[in-house]
Amino acid sequence: MNITVCIKQVPDTAEIRINPETNTLMREGVPSIINPFDLNAIEAALQIRDQAGGKVTVLTMGPPQAETSLRDAIAMGADEAVLLSDKAFAGSDTWATSYTLAKAIEKLGADIIFCGKQAIDGDTAQVGPETAEFLNIPHISYIRKIEEVTDKTIRVQRLMDEGYDIVESSLPVLLTVVKELNEPRMPSLKGKMAAKKAEIKIMGFTDIDADENSLGLQGSPTQVKNIFAPEMKSDKRMLEGSPDEQVDSLIHELKEMKCL
Repeated sequence: MNITVCIKQVPDTAEIRINPETNTLMREGVPSIINPFDLNAIEAALQIRDQAGGKVTVLTMGPPQAETSLRDAIAMGADEAVLLSDKAFAGSDTWATSYTLAKAIEKLGADIIFCGKQAIDGDTAQVGPETAEFLNIPHISYIRKIEEVTDKTIRVQRLMDEGYDIVESSLPVLLTVVKELNEPRMPSLKGKMAAKKAEIKIMGFTDIDADENSLGLQGSPTQVKNIFAPEMKSDKRMLEGSPDEQVDSLIHELKEMKCL
């Protein structure tokens, strides 16, 4: 069983800042981490490998410093790691990112592909499903539980607004996971030692036989024009008194504002 996990190195949102003059993210001095949902994806892959055998390969696209996150994944127990790093990939939107990941996965081969449901720095939840579309394979999003895995099929529970669906798919398949799926394991001392010595395979656009016109900024049909922090509003006040008095005050305020 060959399992690939797509991860992303993201800035720690607890310490993220925006330059007030340029309205761009200030990455200097902000620590980078593995996208939290991707940790659940790694754990899911490791559990299947531990039960059914096989190999877990962790894949990411980014600058050379993204190697740090790959080593963290190896410390958790991943077998191999691949870094997609090339100037041609710079400026990729979700479409170009998905195309690049798909071309790499075609080269690597995979029976199951795991992704976190979304990245905390973009929150689009698009890369997983788009990658599956480029690969022309089934995909199931928002996986909360894996019920059964065989050599040819997988049965899972997909989280819905009012419960869950039970879905079965043939392999290969791409799954995006939610935090309810599992509790990611902590890296072991042995894993950390292995991660330091591990060889990270680096692939550029020529290694994955990609169309250069479909990569990076020129291959991206969407672009981010501006990033800004929401304005702090000061026109607020706390309602005081008992719950009944607060409700009466709220109704009065809403009527004054002609909202009722």
